[in-house]
Order: sequence, then structure tokens, then C-alpha cells
Amino acid sequence: MKIAVPDLVSNSYFPALAAVELGCFEALGVKAEIVLVFPPNRAYEALRSGEVDIVAASAHAAVSAFDQWKGVRLLCAQSRGMYWFLVVRSDLGIERGDLSGLKGLRIGAAPWVDLGLRGALEQAGLDPERDGIDIGPIPKQPEAGSNFGLSAFRALEKGLIDGFWANGMAAELAVRHGVGNVVLDARRDDPAGCAGFTFPSMAASESRVLAEPELAGMVASAVGRAHAELRRDAGLAREIGARLFPSEEAGLIQGLIERDLPWYSTAITPADFASMNAFLRRRGLLRDEPGFETVVCADAARSRS
Repeated sequence: MKIAVPDLVSNSYFPALAAVELGCFEALGVKAEIVLVFPPNRAYEALRSGEVDIVAASAHAAVSAFDQWKGVRLLCAQSRGMYWFLVVRSDLGIERGDLSGLKGLRIGAAPWVDLGLRGALEQAGLDPERDGIDIGPIPKQPEAGSNFGLSAFRALEKGLIDGFWANGMAAELAVRHGVGNVVLDARRDDPAGCAGFTFPSMAASESRVLAEPELAGMVASAVGRAHAELRRDAGLAREIGARLFPSEEAGLIQGLIERDLPWYSTAITPADFASMNAFLRRRGLLRDEPGFETVVCADAARSRS
């Protein structure tokens, strides 16, 4: 089983990574591997074409490849809430929560990830075009490989952008190196309910779910087991990082996972789904009112962690 993630050296999709690395899938009789497919919309396109079996990414981005949610099913959550950070150059002195300070700045964000920032700005009464906030791709940094968060940090460090909207690993690196300050932590600050815009999920094609009725329960169980193992011993995250991450990032991942543990759950509630769809409608990406049961697998309605 191939599981696509859009960013590897990150805490965002670590539950899926841990479920593979800690043998949680193997314990259920499934051989699974993680493959990096960036950005999120490309990961869902790979799911649609059959290149991968599961996508472990932001749930809202599924509609990039499956219009109006048709043909895709959400198997479970990896954790609750929108999980990205807005970080800006530390020398700008912008206070946490002061989104008005972004006027005139260049903010790097990945495709489909950027929608969360645009939505948060909208909730704060800001308009990127009117207010001169340039939100666009982050210049690729060769030393970061294919990992978006590391590219974001390096681009900020080099002054190629004024800020970024990216994962917790990128934010931690920027703060520790003194090049950036956190202006918004979507999950914890939650201005005007923006944490409900999306969440990291596990998704499969509808045809796969229909052909394998046990798939959703198996995936939810594997991710739930990974949650339980990390709660029991967060040091396991450091061991996984030592095998797969660069040395500095490997040393940081345990602390990031410990901080994320309160949000670990495999459950997707009707409220989660409705909030995400309301966000997609505001962005002009959803017309219909999809039924919860037609998109979210029954196993996702019950928490496994």
C-alpha cells in the first residue's frame, strides 16, 4: 500500500508516517510505505489515477482532484483542526495575532495550503489584492530537497520572502534561528474559527472503499495505534526522525509531536465536515451540499485514539 504525503520532514502528517514506521499497518497484515508527492493537489491527483492507494494530507484539498467530493472518501483524521503557522521576518516586529501587519509583504505558501491563509485573512477583514499581501509559491531551495517546510524556512532565512504559511517544523526552525516570529498558529489561536477550515486526513478512492469494505476500519485502527504509541512514549518520534530526517529536524520532532498530542484523534465529526465545506463554499470551490455519510466513512465517526 502506497501512502502519499505532501511534506515529509514535518509534524503535520506524522501520525501516518508513524503508523508505517512503528509497524501499526504491519500488525494488521498490511505492508505500507510512505511516498512524497507535493503539493497536496498532486497527491490527490495521484490517488485519482491509481498511482497511490491512500493520501495523508489536508482534507479540503481532496476537491482539487475529486470535484464536489465525488469519487473520494475520507477514512479518518490524523488529528483535529487546521495545523499551519504564519511566520514573518523577526525584524519586522509584527505582534502575534496582528494580521494587519502583513500589508505589503511577500508570504510564501504551497498550492491549496494557501487557501487556509486566504480564509484567515478574509475572517480578519483583509483582502490580499486590496491590501497588497503577495501570497505565492516559495522559491525552491535545493538544500531542502523536496520538503516544502524546509524550503520555506531556508527562503525566509535568505530574505527571499517576508514570511511563510507552513508546517510546525518550518515555524520551529525559523524561531530557533531567530529569523522569524509566529504571527498566527491556526490550531491554537483559532481566530474567528479558522481552525475548522481543514484537518489532516487519510483518504482513498470511493471505488477502493467499495471494493474493500474493511479498508477504512483498518486505516483508522493503524493511525489510532500510532497515536497511542506516541502518547505512551513520545521519544519514538525522535527515533523515527533519526532514521528519516536531517539531524536538526530529527532533534526537534519529539517536541513538536508532544505539543500536537492533545489534537490527536482519528474521528471526523459532522461539525468538522460542515465547517470545512462552508470554507470551501466561501472560496468558490464547492457548490453542492454533500452528505456526511457519502464522503466520511463510518469508522471515521468513531475515535480510535
